[in-house]
Amino acid sequence: MKQEAFQARHGAEWTRFEHWLDARQARQRQQRAQADTIMAASEFPSALRRLCQQLAVAERRDYSTQLVADLRGLAQRGHQVLYRPRPPRLRLLFDFLAAGFPRLVRAQGACMAAAAALFFVPLIAVAILLQWHPELIHSLFDSRQLAQFENMYNPLHHADRLGRDGGADLQMFGVYVFNNVSIGFRTFASGLLAGVGAVFVLVFNGIIIGGVAGHLTAIGYGGPFWDFVAGHSAPELLAIVIAGGAGLHIGMALLAPGRRSRARALAEAGVDGAKLVLGVFAMLVLAAFIEAYWSSIVWLPSTLKHAVGLALWSLLLLWLWRGGRSPAPMHADGGADASG
Repeated sequence: MKQEAFQARHGAEWTRFEHWLDARQARQRQQRAQADTIMAASEFPSALRRLCQQLAVAERRDYSTQLVADLRGLAQRGHQVLYRPRPPRLRLLFDFLAAGFPRLVRAQGACMAAAAALFFVPLIAVAILLQWHPELIHSLFDSRQLAQFENMYNPLHHADRLGRDGGADLQMFGVYVFNNVSIGFRTFASGLLAGVGAVFVLVFNGIIIGGVAGHLTAIGYGGPFWDFVAGHSAPELLAIVIAGGAGLHIGMALLAPGRRSRARALAEAGVDGAKLVLGVFAMLVLAAFIEAYWSSIVWLPSTLKHAVGLALWSLLLLWLWRGGRSPAPMHADGGADASG
């Protein structure tokens, strides 16, 4: 075969391969996202293999030096992509938390919505109910527990740290991590009880947290309490909801496996659940850090604490909503694809 016929047969494939490499190696994220519109990543190994075979043919048939050099350059660039070193574990973890975790949360949207309702509806309902019927708090806590809560958030109690009687920040950070992670793990693991356990844990925690918040607000101790919880409430409460949603997903795999075997459905749900628990753990560690080093500071203005808390709620919800979404590919006319 003459060189002209050889180039005519394979030229379009080389151009497509080159454009894919250019997009894949671009610095701008939007340009990198366009690589998938040129060629699926799964096609790349076979495309590189064909290119190497065509390079060998060109060399064997003594085609022009320029053609051989161009094909060799494309092959070398392809090998750099295929055999590039794996990113460090820390980078993999960062990529998962930035994109993979929120995508997984959205993929379990129905379970997450159910978990949010099971948790937040009792929480808000109990907190509001106690403003009209404060005596109901005695159905949830005994007098010793109520005295402990009131002592922690008494506006006249001048403690070095808000929301706790003592302990160094680092020590309390460890305590908060242990408490938070244990609640998150129990919420997730309870899904193994056909999902009923996750329902109970979510409703129970919602009632308890709503009870504390409602009681302290009703007796006039709401200021210190809300100052304390404003900062770390977003990562802590959202983590509990996500852990509960993962538990409900496990329960649904047991109750309604569909066409899969129950064992296979449970195994697949368990893999997703393990990934979700990793993200939940990171959120709870963040909540514990904020709780120990920021929430407990007494002298910070309430407006600043509430503003930071509102900002964290906004950022975390935005992360869960948008994290891992590819930017919309641009059409030739400059417009964005509405499906992005």
